[in-house]
Amino acid sequence: MTDTPPVSLTFTGDQHAELREHLFPHDGKEAVVLALCGRRAGARRHRLVVREVHIVPYDACSHRSETAVIWQPDAIADLLEKATEHGYSVIKIHSHPNGYAGFSSTDDDGDEHLLPMIRGWVEADVFHGSAVMLPDGQMFGRYLDRDDRLHPIQLINVIGDDLLFWYADAGSVDVPNFAASHAQAFDEGTIERLQRLSVAVIGCSGTGSPTIEQLVRLGVGEIVNVDDDHMEERNVNRIVNSTMQDARDLRPKVEVMENAIERIGLGTRVISIKENLWSPNVVREVGQCDIVIGCMDSIDGRYLLNILATHYDQAYFDVGVRLVADESDSADAGVSEVCGTVHYLQPGKSSLLSRGLFDMDDVAAAGLRRNDPEAHARQAEDGYISGVEGDRPAVISVNMFASSLAVNELLARIHPYREEPNSEHASVTFSLASMELISDAEDGHCKQIGSHIGKGDTRPLLGQMELAEKLS
Repeated sequence: MTDTPPVSLTFTGDQHAELREHLFPHDGKEAVVLALCGRRAGARRHRLVVREVHIVPYDACSHRSETAVIWQPDAIADLLEKATEHGYSVIKIHSHPNGYAGFSSTDDDGDEHLLPMIRGWVEADVFHGSAVMLPDGQMFGRYLDRDDRLHPIQLINVIGDDLLFWYADAGSVDVPNFAASHAQAFDEGTIERLQRLSVAVIGCSGTGSPTIEQLVRLGVGEIVNVDDDHMEERNVNRIVNSTMQDARDLRPKVEVMENAIERIGLGTRVISIKENLWSPNVVREVGQCDIVIGCMDSIDGRYLLNILATHYDQAYFDVGVRLVADESDSADAGVSEVCGTVHYLQPGKSSLLSRGLFDMDDVAAAGLRRNDPEAHARQAEDGYISGVEGDRPAVISVNMFASSLAVNELLARIHPYREEPNSEHASVTFSLASMELISDAEDGHCKQIGSHIGKGDTRPLLGQMELAEKLS
């Protein structure tokens, strides 16, 4: 199994809270939970993403003490049948109320019998494993490979109001010299998390390029750049590190960004994908990341990113900017509004749909425009599609303001520093016309998109028929 990429395990905030509530019932005794997981079986990372959490009732355990919990696997027969039907991985999770931060000999004996039994029952060629939660919510785990060997789960993380990351080899990454100044603001653990992060940036233009610039200089370990467009002269006024020669050469935007990252030389790994988001290859690469930052204005693209981040249990930051031009005939006419919003979206909570940014009719119209521009134009002309807009004005200073707001939002969730809890800042809207900064709290759940939590790889990808016919 030396060719197996690092394996990680991801929970939503709600799932982690449910685990903690059941595993620590304030009686000082161990308890147990089972998790069914989808996955993104990538070449860079093998991500196990939690689909469902199933508690083992206390009264179904024949023995519970401070150091052991005994229960009959027959009690989870229905769960294993479901895992067999869908090809899910199964992760057993129990508590160590005494705070012991390792697997005990009792744990070893239990896993030696349980995990091969689960694999034999489920039959699918997937990893199964076990994990331990400590009283402070921290977790560590291991998985069983196809040769009956146990390996550490390299990362366990939680995508909630705060972003939590626990590494099997925490503390093994040194703070580089260039990060010393921002290590004074954020602790060394935060710097290590940044160095280990994999972040996808979708769109390398107005807000995307300054976002990439900031991530690199903060020391983010890996960036996946996605954009299918090439440079034009009209882009140079807002894409950092671009030149007029790039525009004359029609260089791909992702190539311009990659070259800039390499010139900076801070060690960030970069993966450049010159493809549209509606591509199986893009979905597979982005699905391996921890964080997704959307820097595009297409409705169907933002909708797809919201679904993708839910399938793969990822934090999704959506960046939008709006400049409204004064349409009067006055010689002094200019801009009447300069505003934008950064949305933070977590799997199982509200979505761009439930927040009212668009509805499914808008998504369908945007898809028609992408796939059949002539039909879209006819429907717009005939009045079947409303709210059609042309190219919007773009100003680099406004784009940078929105980009900085998004990156600071990411930092605030990796290293919470605000006076209020992060749940009070699910979206942050700015208006430079009225000089306001307004936060809206997380509120409610989106049943439509939330139903896709932790599905992971599916056929068709993300349940989208448009991706099905492109599958190999």
